[in-house]
Amino acid sequence: MHILFIGYGKTSQRVAKQIFEQDHQITTVSRSPKVEDFAQHLIQDIHELDLSHIQAVDMVYVALAPSRNASLNTLELYQHTYVDSVQPIVQALRNHPVKRIIVVSSTRVYGENQGELITDDSVVQPSDGQGRLLVEMEQLWQQAYPAETVIVRPTGIYGVPTERMVKLAETTRHYPNLHWSNRIHIDDLANFLAYLLHVERPEKSYICTNNKPQPLHEKILNLQRELNLPELVLESNKETGKKIFAERMPATGFKLIH
Repeated sequence: MHILFIGYGKTSQRVAKQIFEQDHQITTVSRSPKVEDFAQHLIQDIHELDLSHIQAVDMVYVALAPSRNASLNTLELYQHTYVDSVQPIVQALRNHPVKRIIVVSSTRVYGENQGELITDDSVVQPSDGQGRLLVEMEQLWQQAYPAETVIVRPTGIYGVPTERMVKLAETTRHYPNLHWSNRIHIDDLANFLAYLLHVERPEKSYICTNNKPQPLHEKILNLQRELNLPELVLESNKETGKKIFAERMPATGFKLIH
């Protein structure tokens, strides 16, 4: 099969390598040059995408991330990256025999923030502008390709070096309350995305998480202990955030490694 990656960051690169090893043809699209000897790489603006010169595409992964653009605010970046890109991509794919489109979204589409339990069957209720734009993106893809679109909603991705967590460990002395966080290792996310290629009758959407919700202050505290830093003090047991559990993902037979 010929697999097209629209957006080629760290996750997509991991997926592409796995799929290439299964003897599939890979074409990738991103804003910057990539060095991959197993893929054809196109440097294009997705808002002006031209796929007329490549071989027929069978499967598509859409995994985009907002660019750093000082002239746009966060909502404008989300609108530009996730929503405004759908129609040009759909137009560029119009003559390709696409059988499946796997679109990476986010659990930000669930706006609950009082420690609620979220599963694949929970109603999508975004509470902020970014979440609403991600829902709009999902709906546009589902309208364009009703039978072919599969939405994947990862929780917080970890497994790549993060200066943010180290800085939090170094600077946090007090934490205001018990805030639930949810994570998925980048390799598990990539493995699941690759696995979905071969699921015969996929669901319309999947939450992708490790099913181990953890209070954020505990993660910071554990890192402080690893680094021999002063330990934070939790000020309140009031719950915020949400506890997210994936049910459809394990039902496919997929196994996490982390």
